[in-house]
Parts: sequence; structure tokens; C-alpha cells
Amino acid sequence: MATGKIRYWAAAKEAAGVAEEPYEAVTTLGELMTKITANRAELARVIQRCSFLVDGSPVGKRHHDQVTLGDGATVEVLPPFAGG
Repeated sequence: MATGKIRYWAAAKEAAGVAEEPYEAVTTLGELMTKITANRAELARVIQRCSFLVDGSPVGKRHHDQVTLGDGATVEVLPPFAGG
């Protein structure tokens, strides 16, 4: 089981109501997503469009249940950014 912190950016930060929060007792990114979106419908909606970094490395298209979180890992939640 891992503990660490999750950082939210832009729309994810607004939906979560915080910029950063600790997490504990999870093993994979999939478990973390389930845990943080419980009873947070807006965050669950936003997270569906987000990309993720784990300790600075992009998760990419890997299934979240296959992304193992080490103890002390930092997960960044990045909504799509508009540009131009």
C-alpha cells in the first residue's frame, strides 16, 4: 500500500476544491482514482478527460490499474489545456 500526494491543476483543482491532498492505502492509480472520486461527482467528470503524471513521468495510455504507485509518489492531475 502506498501513501503520497495528489496535485490538481486547472479544472481538476476547481472540481476537487483543493490544489493538493494526501492519499493513503492504495496500490495503483486506478485505486486512487476510485478513492478520490467517491462522493465527488464533478471531480469524477473532470478526471475522465485528464492526463496524469506519476513522479513526473507521463502515464500515457496505460490502463490506470496497471500503474503502480510507490510509497511517497506524487500524482499530478492535468486537465486538457487550451492553447493558441
